[in-house]
This record gives sequence, structure tokens and C-alpha cells, in this order.
Amino acid sequence: MSLALHQTVSVILKSEDEAEFPSVKVRFINFESITPIKDIKAGLYGKLISVRGTVIRVSGNKLICVSMGFGCNTCYATMSIPLKDGVYKMPASCKADNCRSKSFTPLCSSNLSRTKSYQIMKVQESVADEQSEGGRVPRTIEVDLTDDLVDSCGPGDNVTIVGIVKIRNSEENRKSKSANLFTLYVDAVSVVNSKSGVNSGRQSLCSVEFSIKDYYAIQEIHAEEARFRLLVNSLCPTVYGHEMVKAGLLLALVGGSSTNRRADAHVLVVGDPGLGKSHLLHACAQVSPRGVYVCGNTTSSSGLTVTLVKESGGDFALEAGALVLANHGCCCIDEFDKMTNQHQALLEAMEQQRISVAKGGVVCSLPAHASILAAANPVGGHYNRTKTIAENLKMSAALLSRFDLIFILLDRPDEHLDSMLSEHVMTLHAGLKGKNKLMSASSMCSSSFIADTDESKQPLSDRLKLKYGEPIDLVPHSLLRKYIAYVRKYVPNPKLSVEAAKVLQDFYLELRKMQDTTPVTTRQLESMIRLTQARAKLELREEATSDDANDIVELLKWSMRDVVTGNLDPNLSQNGRGMSQGSKAKKFIGALQKKASFENKDTFSVAEMKDLIKSLNLQVQDFYQFISILNVQGFIIKRGSDKYKLLSV
Repeated sequence: MSLALHQTVSVILKSEDEAEFPSVKVRFINFESITPIKDIKAGLYGKLISVRGTVIRVSGNKLICVSMGFGCNTCYATMSIPLKDGVYKMPASCKADNCRSKSFTPLCSSNLSRTKSYQIMKVQESVADEQSEGGRVPRTIEVDLTDDLVDSCGPGDNVTIVGIVKIRNSEENRKSKSANLFTLYVDAVSVVNSKSGVNSGRQSLCSVEFSIKDYYAIQEIHAEEARFRLLVNSLCPTVYGHEMVKAGLLLALVGGSSTNRRADAHVLVVGDPGLGKSHLLHACAQVSPRGVYVCGNTTSSSGLTVTLVKESGGDFALEAGALVLANHGCCCIDEFDKMTNQHQALLEAMEQQRISVAKGGVVCSLPAHASILAAANPVGGHYNRTKTIAENLKMSAALLSRFDLIFILLDRPDEHLDSMLSEHVMTLHAGLKGKNKLMSASSMCSSSFIADTDESKQPLSDRLKLKYGEPIDLVPHSLLRKYIAYVRKYVPNPKLSVEAAKVLQDFYLELRKMQDTTPVTTRQLESMIRLTQARAKLELREEATSDDANDIVELLKWSMRDVVTGNLDPNLSQNGRGMSQGSKAKKFIGALQKKASFENKDTFSVAEMKDLIKSLNLQVQDFYQFISILNVQGFIIKRGSDKYKLLSV
């Protein structure tokens, strides 16, 4: 087709010298259906196919010889030999009259030799592809780029390639000559990069295609009166409760306005084991248009960022890590506390949203516009509320300050909550038939959920909860993924109204007055702006209202309620006495430490502690509850039925 077009244009322009006329390249796009990388086998050799995937490695720009000029050593005649696929070969014999010489000299600098730009990239099947198989290394295939296709994409880009399947000698064949082995590769005809479309700033969503049914389904979701409540409860329905945490994760998946310095929000979930943090991250990776899930205990810093790989020719190539592959998506990092050596590699990626590389003479930076959703377990297995978050996680304050939301989940015994949670788990395992039986079995516990109140006056945590026995048609994850992609694509830049800006400013100034509890910087103000814009985007609105800002303020207050500075928390008194109960506990612990140093022991009986409280004239309503609070906070540890050990503080 290129030749026919070239000849046609030459005839139209009546070009006499065709050698000077530029060649015409035909690029096919949207060719047939997409062929999965796993289906590229020998049967497709020589055929034109379409492949879609993520670029993980790009080599340097090289030159490949298309035709080579040779000079005869006998008659000095010159000739040009085409080199198919750049494979070097000599002429069989001289084509001049009365000369059949087989001795030639290559003429590299002659006009008879022609070269073109050449580049090799490696494409991996998409990380968010529903057809990708788990439990095996993702499949990859090499793609050859020539001429104007060179440098058309970089590591981390989503590309759709139309090309011809060809073969080349494998590296194993070079080492062992006993077998004739070949590898398949794709000679690219056209490359469509996801960044080259409309709205290129957030155009990673081109990989998500919308059908007519999807648009109707999104319209039905938008027609719901309580859209935010429906979407939050649809995020991970297998995990009971944690509505505020799900709301924060959902807002991070959507992100704020792309005109800001940083549009992506980062969320950290810290909590005791067994509260479903990993399930929440898996759900976020599934519903994100471009999600990558990694585990901290099996991840290196180069696997998160960028690896510099040395190729066979001695050149270096960049190989993308998890953050680059999650560009314009989300990167879910589980076991965040197990990767202490890799935390420094995240500082630049979380704030500047790029990854700088300076290795082996290669100095460059790659984009990493990804939301980081992390889950961590505190040191020792359980969260100690007498210490700060940095002390519980052994994490630097610089890294913690980059998170927009930090949720602390505590495993507190609650009879009503435990009953509802166990019922939810049994319902999941019993199926729909046993659901009504289980609901009726504990209907006496549901009175607090059925009470009808004015929803506009309820706090956000109560508005997001599902009423007991309420029929609700949750959004499946496949449709929720389409909805998030639709929101990010068609509502990219919502603006703040004057009322919303006033609410956020007043709350920020209020936080600045509380510097003794939590460090507050302008990053917190930018976080509130991002989350408020994300709240409006979920409603498909171009402007954020004061109601959106009030919801974000409630969400921030809820996430900060368990953050303390390392002193005894007076709010843990459990009997409503507040600061007076906290001062009693401090006074008792101080006296107990003096008694321990005087008697040279650290274990005391219940009777000894009762006598100490009497000698201090402390008015404690419930002694055992008072001791239980100190045990939970980590000041004393129960060693037997009536003995407690004092910990050094």
C-alpha cells in the first residue's frame, strides 16, 4: 500500500526524479480485534495483528542497515544489495559483464548504503487486564520500531500496536549451536499511545472502553439519590463496616483536579491484624482503571521505581517498576511496614510524582502520577495508642506527611459490632438462602439501625452505614471500574466554590491552633482541596459545594481521632470523665514506678495496687476497669489472675 500510494502521488505530481521524492508510510490503526500476547504463537507468523499492553523496557535509538553497497575487487563495479530485516549478506557474484568475481568490499559511506532509525521495546500484558492469569510471570513480547515510530512511547505507557509477527535467532541459539531456536517478535506498523488522545494529561483511561450499556448503567448510578453511599458500600462488600475508610480509598481512586500541582491522593491504613486491610487494597486494585498490587515484604526499591538493565550490546535500557506501571492509576502496597529500606525511594514519587534516575551515565526522570494506597501493621502486632504513628510504624515523619489520609483501625471488643460482623461472615458462607434466617435470628440487635432520622443532620459516618435489612443493589466491581474511569475522563477539573473554600480555610486555621497534637502544614490544606474536588467528581459535578467540604472535614476529623502524641490519652477513660481520669492514671503510674524502684521489683498484685490507690486518695469508680485501661494502653501487662507487670515508660 505504501508503494501504490507512492506511485500514485508521483504520477499526480509528475515527479521526474523518484529518488528525491520522499517515501510515503501507511500506518494502520484499529486493525481487527486485539490479540492477547499469550495467543501470539507460530501460527501467526507473517500475519498482521493488533496487540495491546504496557511498555516495560525501551532500548536506545540505533541504526539498522536497509541496503548495503558493495564494490567488486576485480572490475571495480558497484552494486546495492537489500538486507532483509537487517541481516547482513554478501553478493553471490559480480553482475557486471564478463566478470563473475566473488570478492567484494563493503562501501559503508557510499550513497548505495541506506540506514534507518531502529529501536526495540518490550511490551507486557496489561496489569489491569481481566484476561491476565495469576500465579505466573506476565507474558512479554518484543516490538521493533523504525523510522518515525522511534521514541513514540516510554516505559509505563499503555500502547496499542499493529504489526507483523516475525522471527529472529534467539540468544540460546547463539550459545548452543546444537539447536536452531527462534523467538517471535512484532515488527510495528503503527503505535497508538494512550497519551496521544484527547485530554492527554489524564489519558491512561483510554484502555477502558465504554459500550452503550455502560453509559446507560452509569446514568442509572447517577440517578440514585445517595450516590456516594452506594459507591462506598460497593467498593468491597465482603469486608463489613469501615465505611469511612472505604470512602477515603474511593476518593483517592478518583483524585482531584488535574490542574493542581498534585492531583492524586495517598491513603495509609494502619491497624491491628485481621481487620480486612488486604481485602480493601485488592478491591481498590480491581476497580481502578489502572491498578498495580504489590506486597512490601517481597518488593525491592528498584522493583518499585526504575531498573537500569544492561543489554547485550553494552547499552543501558530503562525497565519500569510498579509506580511507573501504575502511572495515572493507583499502586496498592500491602505490608507497608515490612519495606523500611524502600521508604526513601517513595519520597519523590509521592510528592513530585516523578522518579529521577542517575545510574550508569543515564540521567533522566520518568512520570509516576499514581495514588499510593498502603496498608501497614504496627510494630508488635497491635497499635499502641500511647505512641505516635511514626513510633508505631518506625516510619519517618517526612513520608507520613505525604499521605493525605491516615486511618487507624483498632480491634476493640464490641458486643453489637461483633454480632453484626459474625452474622455478615456467616451470610457470605451460607449464601443467599441462609441470609434471611441469619437476619431474623439477630433482629433484636437492629433497633439502632432502623431509627429514621433526618439524614441531612446526621454525621457522615452514620449516613454511609447501611440500615439493617435494607435492600440495596450494590454496583459490581466491573461496573464500578467503568464508573471511576468515566469520572476521571469526563470530569477532570472540578472547581471549588467560595463557600467550600471558606469551610476548608476555617478548618485549616483550626488545625493550625492544635500544633501540639499533630503537625499541620500546607500539605494538609492541599489534601483537603484534592479530596473535596474528588467528592464533587463522584457526583459528576463541575463545582464542589460546601456540603462536599463539610464531608471532607468530617472524614479528616474521623481519621485524626486516634492520633496522639505519645502521652496517656485521656479519651480512653471509657467512663466519660475525660482529663480528670487521665490525670489519675498518670499519678497512679508515677507512684507505681517509685514503688517499683524502691522495692526493686516490677510485678505487683491486685491487692498491692488497691492499697496504692487508697494511699493516693484517688477516687476510682471501677478499679478493674481502671486497671484494664492501663493494660490496653501498654503501661502494665497482665501476668496472671491477680498479678500485673509494670513496663518501663
